[in-house]
Amino acid sequence: MTLPASLPVPLLISIQLLTRIPVRLPDLPSDSDVGKSLLYYPLVGFLIACILLIPGLLLSHAAMMAAALILSGWVLITGGLHLDGLADSADAWVGGFGDREKTLALMKDPTCGPVAVAVLILVMLIKFAGLVYIIEHGHLEMIFITLIASRSAVIVLYQTTPYAKSSGMGAVLSEYFPKQTSYWVLAVTACACLIVGGGVAIILLLTGLLTLWGLRQMMLSRIGGITGDTTGAVIELSEASMLAAAVFCL
Repeated sequence: MTLPASLPVPLLISIQLLTRIPVRLPDLPSDSDVGKSLLYYPLVGFLIACILLIPGLLLSHAAMMAAALILSGWVLITGGLHLDGLADSADAWVGGFGDREKTLALMKDPTCGPVAVAVLILVMLIKFAGLVYIIEHGHLEMIFITLIASRSAVIVLYQTTPYAKSSGMGAVLSEYFPKQTSYWVLAVTACACLIVGGGVAIILLLTGLLTLWGLRQMMLSRIGGITGDTTGAVIELSEASMLAAAVFCL
């Protein structure tokens, strides 16, 4: 099944960029539509959460199995795109030895080193443990907040951080991103999270912001901005930190 081209083009682009859900674009999208697609990232997070909620509801009595299915679906729906970015970033940060050009070159290397494997295992382990706890205690709304807020983090990243390279999809996103409209999107998203999660949502959002701030400082220091790979790393690490925060708060 392919999503129809009658949906807004920026929404279709965001689904294409963030998931493996097949979409049919009407024609070659304009740079303006590519830039506007960032505004729909929180909505795509919401759509993913709706799909992942199904095993959580059906298998609430078997938390470990539900968590395993949710996490598997999480990877399948996103196509492992953000995990790939995290792996590339981890290898590049360790192998780059503080050198900008070497770090950027290593991000292009398709091979996966031991550091990347270790980081992926640890992040997935944290996510799995967080999901088990959330399901056992009946707080599936935390999945919604995590997925929506982590995609919103990308908007904040592009609002505040330059793109480290002069070409590629990320450069188009950075140049044509409608920043003024994005503030309204973030405000609505934050309100929705607070309505769903109450006080716990505040902790999760603050955790996500703290994670984003730390990673942003590392990017600016090492490569002078962001790339597609580091954006994927931000999504993955934000998700893991917020799920961990949920365990401490619930």
